[in-house]
Amino acid sequence: MTPSHWYNIVPDLPAPPPPPLHPGTMRPVGPDDLAPLFPAELIAQEVSGDRFVEIPQEVLDVYRLWRPTPLMRARRLEKALGTPARIYYKYEGVSPAGSHKPNTAVPQAYYNARQGVRRLTTETGAGQWGSALAFACAQYDLECEIWMVRASYDQKPYRRSLMRLYGATVHASPSSVTSAGSKVLAEEPGSPGSLGIAISEAVEVAGASDDTRYALGSVLNHVLMHQTVIGEEALEQLPEMPDVVIGCTGGGSNFAGLVFPFLREKLAGRISPVLRAVEPEACPSFTRGVYAYDFGDTAGFTPLLKMHTLGHDFVPDPIHAGGLRYHGMSPLLSHMYELGMFEAVATSQKECFQAGVRFARAEGIVPAPEPTHALAETIAEALRCRESGQEKVILTALCGHGHFDLAAYDRFLGGEMEDFSLPEERISAALSTLPVIRTPSP
Repeated sequence: MTPSHWYNIVPDLPAPPPPPLHPGTMRPVGPDDLAPLFPAELIAQEVSGDRFVEIPQEVLDVYRLWRPTPLMRARRLEKALGTPARIYYKYEGVSPAGSHKPNTAVPQAYYNARQGVRRLTTETGAGQWGSALAFACAQYDLECEIWMVRASYDQKPYRRSLMRLYGATVHASPSSVTSAGSKVLAEEPGSPGSLGIAISEAVEVAGASDDTRYALGSVLNHVLMHQTVIGEEALEQLPEMPDVVIGCTGGGSNFAGLVFPFLREKLAGRISPVLRAVEPEACPSFTRGVYAYDFGDTAGFTPLLKMHTLGHDFVPDPIHAGGLRYHGMSPLLSHMYELGMFEAVATSQKECFQAGVRFARAEGIVPAPEPTHALAETIAEALRCRESGQEKVILTALCGHGHFDLAAYDRFLGGEMEDFSLPEERISAALSTLPVIRTPSP
């Protein structure tokens, strides 16, 4: 059964997260600061103190195209691994866009359309978010303009085809359409792009037009809240409670969507699972970044967010998990990580694709590169259970299929894929440009 409400974890935290800051005044941003980018109802959700927010009936009507999504037990994978562990996965690849992203794209398009917005702009890494927003805009007769990170634009042509099929306009980022993109191209004509650069371009265009707003596929509180339909359904579907819950993290929406409802139950003392985030070694904001105020984009158009960051100037190597190539992490998840509420580990690209192949050959579903990070750690945990004899229950989120990622699998199977080792000097260089936070005068 699809939940009737989204879950907001903020009221249940032992301490509130630090507020976003206006880069000019260094004071907490208010609704007026966000109004040029977001509709009023999403701004209200971003700062809501309510534990549960009702899902509009019009959104539920679209959700029913694919929700509830199936919860599966990976029995054949368990057998292939020879593990006593019991592995469950929540499969979000059955949505129209093939991932979890429509869970927030649909309500974002709905609230914008209700406020009279004509066009939405956004960025996309791997193309899953762009596909989802293009689909959502089609449901509410909105125009959609998307800046797709150049590395993924070249690697995943059929993702951009899907966006165009749904009616969106798609640019490779950095592009010459914006001043932010043009500046990057002037300095580095062959730039592979980054989510930070693409965000700058989408925000620049949205801020320049009264009938246009910006939509973000991860990072912000309201986005994470919309994704909690994943965990709420899983709580109802599971025949037994998990000992370990594992999810991949880039901006954090998939992990939060799966984990937050389980964390609510853990905080209430009803269950006690280990919660583990998995990120790429090539973009390790949790495990090697710093917790500091930073811009959410490269050009410095956004408010300052207190988050785990590698620096807004950091441009990740062009790994195939394009949806995880973001310099920062959700401020809410970053705050919770600082409070010790979950663990984080990093994995290599080859290890992830090996896990994807192993999963596909056992279970028949080809995973997108992003959830292969969670699968790699799930398999590692299951193999540890084989060694120890522990019969742990492991839950993970398979947040999207890899049907548009077969070229990446071809590279892996052909021995052409490489791991990117991130030198400490690159992180240090990017962190050297973090904004200086000065306390405002009273």
